Amino acid sequence: MTRVGSGLAAKGHVSRITMPSGGRVWQSTRARFRSPAKLNASRTASAVTASHQSRRVVAGREWPGSAGRRRGGERRGSVRCWKATRSESAGVVIIGGSPRTGTGRPSEDSRENQPRRTLQSPCRRGPDRCPSRPIGSEWGRRPEPSPRGPLAMRAFATTIPALLSLLLPTTATTADQIVALGDHTFSLPDGFSVEVAAGPPLVERPITAAFDERGRLYVAESSGSNDPVNVQLEEKPHRILRLEDTDGDGTFDRRTVFADRMMFPEGTMWLDGSLYVSAPPQIWRLTDTDDDGEADDRAVWLDAGTLTGCANDLHGPYAGPDGWIYWCKGAFAEQTYERPDGKPFVTRASHIFRWRPDRSGPIEPVMTGGMDNPVDVVFTPGGERIFTTTFFQYPAGGFRDGLIHALYGGVYGKVHDVIEGHPRTRPGVLPVLTHLGPAAPAGLERLKGTGLGDDFKDNILACQFNLRAVSRHVLTPEGGSFTTIDSDLISSDNTDFHPTDVLEDADGSILVVDTGGWYKLCCPTSQLWKPDVLGAIYRIRRVGSPKVEDPRGLSLAWEDASADQLAERLGDPRPAVRDRAVASLGRLGAEAVPALESVVRSSADAEARRNAVWASSRIDDPDARAISRIALQDEDETVVQAALHVVSVRRDHGAIDRVLNLLHTGSPHNRRAAAEAAGRLGDPTAVPVLLQASADVPEPPHWTILHSITYALIELAEPDATRFGLSAPHDTVRRVALIALDQMPGGLLSSDDVAPLLSAEDPDLREAAAWIAGRHPEWGGDLAEHFNRQLLRAGEMPEDHRAALADQLARLGSSAEIQTVVTAALTDEGRSEASRLVALGAIARANLDPSPSGWVEAVASVLDAHPEAIAPAIAACRSLRVAPDRAGALRAPLLRIARDEQAGVATRLDALAALPGGLGKPDEDLFTFLLDLLDPDAPAAEQTRAADLIASAALTDAQRLELADAIASAGPLSVPRLLVAFEKQESEALGLRLVAALEASPSRSVLRPGDLRTLLDRFGPAVAERAATLLAAIDADAERKRAKIEGLLPLVDRADIRRGQAVFNSEKAACRTCHAMGYVGGRIGPDLTRIGRIRTERDLLEAIAYPSASFVRSFEPVVVATLDGRVLSGLIVDEGPDHVTLQLNAEEAVRVPRADIEELQPGTTSIMPAGLDQQLTAQELADLVKFLKASQ
Repeated sequence: MTRVGSGLAAKGHVSRITMPSGGRVWQSTRARFRSPAKLNASRTASAVTASHQSRRVVAGREWPGSAGRRRGGERRGSVRCWKATRSESAGVVIIGGSPRTGTGRPSEDSRENQPRRTLQSPCRRGPDRCPSRPIGSEWGRRPEPSPRGPLAMRAFATTIPALLSLLLPTTATTADQIVALGDHTFSLPDGFSVEVAAGPPLVERPITAAFDERGRLYVAESSGSNDPVNVQLEEKPHRILRLEDTDGDGTFDRRTVFADRMMFPEGTMWLDGSLYVSAPPQIWRLTDTDDDGEADDRAVWLDAGTLTGCANDLHGPYAGPDGWIYWCKGAFAEQTYERPDGKPFVTRASHIFRWRPDRSGPIEPVMTGGMDNPVDVVFTPGGERIFTTTFFQYPAGGFRDGLIHALYGGVYGKVHDVIEGHPRTRPGVLPVLTHLGPAAPAGLERLKGTGLGDDFKDNILACQFNLRAVSRHVLTPEGGSFTTIDSDLISSDNTDFHPTDVLEDADGSILVVDTGGWYKLCCPTSQLWKPDVLGAIYRIRRVGSPKVEDPRGLSLAWEDASADQLAERLGDPRPAVRDRAVASLGRLGAEAVPALESVVRSSADAEARRNAVWASSRIDDPDARAISRIALQDEDETVVQAALHVVSVRRDHGAIDRVLNLLHTGSPHNRRAAAEAAGRLGDPTAVPVLLQASADVPEPPHWTILHSITYALIELAEPDATRFGLSAPHDTVRRVALIALDQMPGGLLSSDDVAPLLSAEDPDLREAAAWIAGRHPEWGGDLAEHFNRQLLRAGEMPEDHRAALADQLARLGSSAEIQTVVTAALTDEGRSEASRLVALGAIARANLDPSPSGWVEAVASVLDAHPEAIAPAIAACRSLRVAPDRAGALRAPLLRIARDEQAGVATRLDALAALPGGLGKPDEDLFTFLLDLLDPDAPAAEQTRAADLIASAALTDAQRLELADAIASAGPLSVPRLLVAFEKQESEALGLRLVAALEASPSRSVLRPGDLRTLLDRFGPAVAERAATLLAAIDADAERKRAKIEGLLPLVDRADIRRGQAVFNSEKAACRTCHAMGYVGGRIGPDLTRIGRIRTERDLLEAIAYPSASFVRSFEPVVVATLDGRVLSGLIVDEGPDHVTLQLNAEEAVRVPRADIEELQPGTTSIMPAGLDQQLTAQELADLVKFLKASQ
């Protein structure tokens, strides 16, 4: 499977690349900027990746590619340590000496039920999954999604049916060698083999691993525990094993428990005779001082101080080539680090941090992000940092996780409040290098050797936990970053194959760590805790690869080697020898400097010169700095790049002149690195050179260079010198200076600086000015006239410009002058409809508390006088914060709309949801209107919204009795939500009526017996006694429900994808109200574009039937109890220091001031409505699951 990603925000047109072995294929949108040489290099790498003639070998037959759905059983128990070989004559895979049979028919939906396609040009998801064309149409090129969202894609659809036709996913064709091994069917390129290097009982649940200099493998092993992290911290049930291959056959055969009683270990690194292990909240240094195989010296190297529920506070550590130790902070708990200037670094964001091994000097943040979980970091030969992360963006269009080029000072997604307060170098966040989808990426490795082939050197391998694969990423320099050609090195059809680490052995083979099926904590794709499904460590080799003699150089003298002898090994063809020589020279200190300088000056080997530079970084002696200064003039780009990184981390002020020269003469990568170094050196004379460099950037893409120049100016914090750039004749220089002045301390920008640029011709400069203006509401008075003119011209603007104008007005909304401008746009009858809609959009986005009185009255006037603007006016009402004494101005027109039988049901519900202070006491007409919507045949969204409104209303005793009776006939989607209306009631008569209704309700099986028992107990012993029979019946219903799921599984095999698509889009199921599929649908629930790749049919059925059984990361519900007695359950979609915004259902969100919150705690009930399995027929449910499973 081959795909091509980009180091830039997706934008523009997709260039054509043909991959014979590719199923998932896409091309960087910026490829049009490549030089012919680079494009040819990229194509060459692509051809190498795709050059194998592929076949599926099963039971003596061959199937072209792997078009069929692979069928493989789930593993149970230990992995059998067999090796797989291919019999060329028989065409079968032999396991342990006997043929392994299986099935491999092409799936019915991919062959019989779909028309043949004409393949013309690839897109990001491959020919069979391109969402830009209906099934059966020719496959043409399409733009990639814009970083501003799917707006560009919508332009291609002229009707809703056309959009919906994009949703039908198909099965992609892949072409790989298929190898059966144990309970796995592995796909990997032809010419490669896979075998078990270590399995049970030697190792059972491996997580991460690291080699020492002697080739011993240290493996972090889980006990299988999924206990809460605080329990694991107390009990420390995990351990570190040391594995040895005593006979050199590639299979480990000896085990020692190196360290027991460990907290959940999430990273291992061998450095200078010790094993470093991240076990949140600490990184431990474990040392075996007497070489008996057990760590007798255990010390905390770092205490990060936080431990959150998923234990993703800490990943790593990782040894940087510069001699520093790097690690990742995930989660969003606040951490504090001291700094030399006395002002601590306090952050909730995610980061890559670094520190010297001896813990001297400050801890430095390298990267900042809003992602949930940055995991692993590797380094290119020149020292650029690449890392994997989950939730780089909010899930949409199949995108979520990613591989990222981590620029120093960069701020990355996802965008939310934790990244506020960190300096930014552009209006948005920095882009992803390549998208990985819902992969849950874990371990990462850059290949330093050629054991898999020359074309694999410096490739990056990434573990994809959810997708059961290890992917290969070929980097091609472009601008100051990279593009990538992406493919799968190995994947398994076994749903319990979860690779968590990958590492290169000294002989060039690859070890893949499969942790097995035990992990469930914060992982909804591992639905079940399966500690009995054990993992293993697999070894991948290239068949026929030449054997490497003494791959670790163990026959060489190391302890007594001189500096000259060690320097000779810096260019050794064996990567392990080179790395050990670098480390040894670093430990020698000043004694090694002459030998290193000799290598840098005279060696013909660029690798040796580069390694000499890296070795010098580890030496504290001032004379060592001369080595990187010399290397700044090297003819090899990566040697210069390494030298720039050393100058940067060492803050070598003596290199400033050469660094500044490279800002104009270096390659794009080295101009970027030179800018990074210039900022860290702190020399004010660099400011004009940096400004000039921003005008001299090479041809696009140059975003990385501009980022590093801007961040350098921010670090230098010389506002007077930087201000000179505002008067430059070059738009890029003005943009860089503008952003740097805004972000640096003491920048002292004024509205006079920004106002003229709001109308600049250059769109990037105009965007930057608008972003900065929005950050300064105190400028509202000075900018009011400008925005008034913009509103007058709103009718001439394209839609995206009007949306941007609404955003700018919202950001400046606290300004009284801007409030007047917005009010005038609503109340002046001479204004255009477009101007009115922009003003309403600004009010909806502003979230001012309290809202300006002029806005309240203006929105009320729109509700009364402009029926064409009813929907946006209601949306504005929902964001207004209105005091009780002013609520009447809005309640009257909203109630009029809600009572209007000529208005649509959705509009009437919107009006009720927007009422300031809530629905309150509904009159009989409104109460009857809402009760009628509880009909099981009503659209699903209407049922749930009506139920939520009733549950939050101040019902009379008579209405509550009527509601209790109505529950008997209410649909399964609304019954659980209606019970909230009875939570604070104690009347025995009401309780008995409620029990009677539930006994008669066909929807009672959707209720959770424990929650129902707690509710009914409040009504007294008589009700509790009557409820005993009901609760027993619900328990019996649950058993029948589980049996129903078992009965549905065979039906899924015969289901129809097209019918399932119709169910997904229907009002009866209302799936797309909350869930996105492709670029269509809501974003309240998890994105389902590629759900079929990570969930089995059983998983999908259980998620529909039991939506509260597990929660997807970032979609966990919370319960908020307010001081006025309200209890709200929903998803946190926004939070700040003074508020929390909860999404209650598909249509309704509520903003709760923190001052009003009595208690906030994790919830146990999903906002996805229970009962969908009853709302749909068995055939509809089976068809829906078939459709979701095909979404890959």
